[in-house]
Amino acid sequence: METIGSLWMWVGFALVVTIMLAVDLFVVGGGKQHRVSMREAAIWSAVWVSVAFVFAGVLWWHLDGTSGRAIANETTLEFVTGYLIEKSLAVDNVFVWLMLFSYFAVPLALQKRVLIYGVIGAIVMRTIMIFAGVWLIAKFHWLLYVFGAFLLITGIKMWWFADEKPDLAKNPVVKWIRGHMNVTHELHGEHFFVVKAVSGKLVRFATPLFLVLVLVEITDLIFAVDSIPAIFAITTDPFIVLTSNVFAILGLRAMNFLLADMADRFSLLKYGLAIVLMFVGTKMMLIDVFKVPVWISLGIVTAIIATSVFLSLRKAGRT
Repeated sequence: METIGSLWMWVGFALVVTIMLAVDLFVVGGGKQHRVSMREAAIWSAVWVSVAFVFAGVLWWHLDGTSGRAIANETTLEFVTGYLIEKSLAVDNVFVWLMLFSYFAVPLALQKRVLIYGVIGAIVMRTIMIFAGVWLIAKFHWLLYVFGAFLLITGIKMWWFADEKPDLAKNPVVKWIRGHMNVTHELHGEHFFVVKAVSGKLVRFATPLFLVLVLVEITDLIFAVDSIPAIFAITTDPFIVLTSNVFAILGLRAMNFLLADMADRFSLLKYGLAIVLMFVGTKMMLIDVFKVPVWISLGIVTAIIATSVFLSLRKAGRT
């Protein structure tokens, strides 16, 4: 695996992520059952984005001094483009989380514990899948075409079904859990399991919050399958792929609370994300025919996301 990441760069990144993860999990939102306000969520969302761009600046400075200006510019552009793609796709992930919390009537004050596991699960799964993907691409270059076709089809499906709402009552995972486990009808604080007396016996019950946790982890896996191939169209350097993914993930909890009361205002964002996936998939399939410069990819992705957000807010303002 060819990478610009030295041992000390990996160690430094791991240290930064550990500190950020600790702050994200134990500082954002305060103690148990704390309802994060929109102002607090907006501030922390800005902090996470700022940290990612500070990292990009430090990365450029380091590479400029060790590998030259050209490599520094190219690699930093790859990181920023990858971060923007992953951050944009992560918004769709958050929309699904919000739908799950709404369906199971989980109040904001009880969402913290589920989101903690959601973020950790996303980081672990993506780390494993990124290294596996980079190794496979290094061995089998033709997999880039497979990933490209997959992203193109995924983008078309996302566009086609953008306005459809899944019926969680018919979800096979929910049906399987309810058929094999005792599940309460009501929440019990932040508990995933409770013990109740039934006919004089103590019986262990899962709570609806456990169902939400399982669905959140499955959602993380599905979105990882969708989003990781997207950044391979930009770079296959594991250091850039992993850092851009992790920085995009670390702000998801704050983003969840920020969008909790305004998700409906971004009704057209799914169409923008679908176009991004179709563009990236096409770019990947043509990688050996015509290589789109990274700065052009960054400009196109930025324009697509910005346009879909602008049109969404304009539409919301008219209703």
